[in-house]
Amino acid sequence: MMTFSLAVVYLLPLTASAEPAKYANPTLLVEAEDLVKIPADKVRILDVRGKAKYDAGQIPNAVLAETGPWSKKVIDNQADGPFWTDALAAVGVSPKVPVVLVSEDIRDAARAWWFLSYAGVQNVAVLNGGWTAYVAANLPVSKDATTATVEKVEWPVALGRKSTKEDLLAFLKEEKGKANIVDARSPEEFSGAQKFATQGGHVPGAAHLEWTDLLDPKTKKLLPAADLAKLFADRKIDLGKPCVTYCQSGSRASVVAFGLSLMGAKDVRNYYKSWSEWGNATDTPVEKK
Repeated sequence: MMTFSLAVVYLLPLTASAEPAKYANPTLLVEAEDLVKIPADKVRILDVRGKAKYDAGQIPNAVLAETGPWSKKVIDNQADGPFWTDALAAVGVSPKVPVVLVSEDIRDAARAWWFLSYAGVQNVAVLNGGWTAYVAANLPVSKDATTATVEKVEWPVALGRKSTKEDLLAFLKEEKGKANIVDARSPEEFSGAQKFATQGGHVPGAAHLEWTDLLDPKTKKLLPAADLAKLFADRKIDLGKPCVTYCQSGSRASVVAFGLSLMGAKDVRNYYKSWSEWGNATDTPVEKK
């Protein structure tokens, strides 16, 4: 994967507290104390918490990025190159500047990370612990909104980052065992005891890994690398195989996709339509436990 020198200079050395020697891809995470050390013109901070929370206070120089329209375009299969050209220029994302995503809930940051990765943005990191960790560190807060537009560029949409129902059906029929299918939902959803679609249960053969298991329950930060490695191994998730994550509507799956990528999985895809499509389809097999 191509990387830009700016990410190496400004992101990689500043992730010491996130144990960079242990994560396979440490530049995906940035600690709050390290983020404030990066010169404002060397990073694009995108705040994805929503307008009300952004207006109440944000990291200095952070730009509000409302990702709801992005999600709709992805669901409608309209998130093509021209869409990302306009959408990302409007929030100041360019190929030359690394991006750091800030949220209050890691599901929002992970989903935004996946959107940008799908769009073809190469250097995207998540603030570890999000806005909560930033405030807890007693770092500067601003109420002055920042806007940023940049020259429009054509983004090389990474279609391989998104999985479809047809992909999963093919894996089940023709390539069984060649990919990890990971269900990021709750145990009740996985078993079928609780359902938010016509059918309850899970994709046959899917490993169950609830998204919250990747987080420290107190700090909401990503677990240390050793703990993540054990977690994936315990669930028999082979990082050397393609990984497809799903949940109900894509956000929890994004957290697991992020964790897999952080630990070095080479081919991670998000089945963004997830159970909202699979569980309501008539041609999809379902397993219950």
